[in-house]
Amino acid sequence: MNHTISEMLTSSMEKLQKMVDVNTIIGQPVNLGDGMTVVPITKVHIGVGGGGTDFATKSALSAKKDPFGGGLGAGVSIDPVAFLVVSGSSVRMLPVAEPASTTIDRIVEQAPDLLDKLADFLDGKKAKKDE
Repeated sequence: MNHTISEMLTSSMEKLQKMVDVNTIIGQPVNLGDGMTVVPITKVHIGVGGGGTDFATKSALSAKKDPFGGGLGAGVSIDPVAFLVVSGSSVRMLPVAEPASTTIDRIVEQAPDLLDKLADFLDGKKAKKDE
């Protein structure tokens, strides 16, 4: 049995290809009734790493067996990105927002609500002043 790095990589990539196909990225449509269909969209990240070596042997007999040592690792991450909502002749994309990871991101995320509350507060003060 002959093991080489290229054979390990080829085998691993074939298995990843079977696991992650176009149906993973653009999911199966889900019919919600009343002419509404939702299609999930995801993002896929793949990482692969590996290495190996042929061991030198002292005897000619064991040299014919091609001693080999190696390994390969892979990781796959699948993250939701958005949903396509098809209703009749209209199509809308509803993005899946990632949670804010820093204080600045949280402030930016909440800014529209804070501005609306500030405007309502100022309008209320102005209305009281006019009375």
